[in-house]
Amino acid sequence: MNMTGIIIAAAVVGIVGIVIGVLLGIASEKFKVEVDEKEILVRAELPGNNCGGCGYAGCDALAKAIAEGKAKVDQCPVGGAPVGEKIAAIMGVEAGSAEKKVAFVKCKGTCDKATVKYNYYGIDDCHKIADAVPGGGSKGCNYGCLGSGSCVKACPFDAIHIVNGIAVVDQEACKACGKCVAKCPRHLIELVPYDKQTRVACSSHAKGKAVTTACELGCIGCKKCEKNCPSEAIIVTDFCAHIDYNKCTGCGKCKEVCPRHVIL
Repeated sequence: MNMTGIIIAAAVVGIVGIVIGVLLGIASEKFKVEVDEKEILVRAELPGNNCGGCGYAGCDALAKAIAEGKAKVDQCPVGGAPVGEKIAAIMGVEAGSAEKKVAFVKCKGTCDKATVKYNYYGIDDCHKIADAVPGGGSKGCNYGCLGSGSCVKACPFDAIHIVNGIAVVDQEACKACGKCVAKCPRHLIELVPYDKQTRVACSSHAKGKAVTTACELGCIGCKKCEKNCPSEAIIVTDFCAHIDYNKCTGCGKCKEVCPRHVIL
């Protein structure tokens, strides 16, 4: 190949490169996605767990919603108040005072308290046990914790464990992300205020005799708690007591009168 051919080839390659570069530059300007600077700053403050506890698909989605004013600055349950305050400063608003919540398992039917119908040896999956195993599991109560740990596997913070046959939440480790709440097939887990320690540890809707046969601690719907609460914060519905935490003062009257010791 002579020198002229080499020069021509080099020139062609150079021109093609320049043209492609120009086209890419034009395309990047034409199709670029504008990102709010506040969204970037907010995202930098979020913990990055992508747990979904805020109600959004992940931290990126929450940051975008906060920047657009569609979500609260303290909506991240993992970051809590400290992260909320930092994001509030970015957004130029007041952080407010978000109430800390934790998951609570509404069951105290431990191995020594709940009646066992038979010994179960099989797959550890609460959903499959509830749907396919005869009687909905080996325990006598059809409303209680199955104890197979589907909630444990779902928790990204190692905040819930199976202890003596039931799920127990570590309040200090819990971030109220709601993963365990969504995973429980019997809907035993709810998010409650961290500073309200009066809680009903039962979800049974069975009548009195059936409850006493199945568990030593089950709520029998006697309504003593409801009748003795000075704040009208506890009500019995369908044979099971429920607490309205907006009214509860933590006086402990309901706990004192409960004959089944199911109120903590």
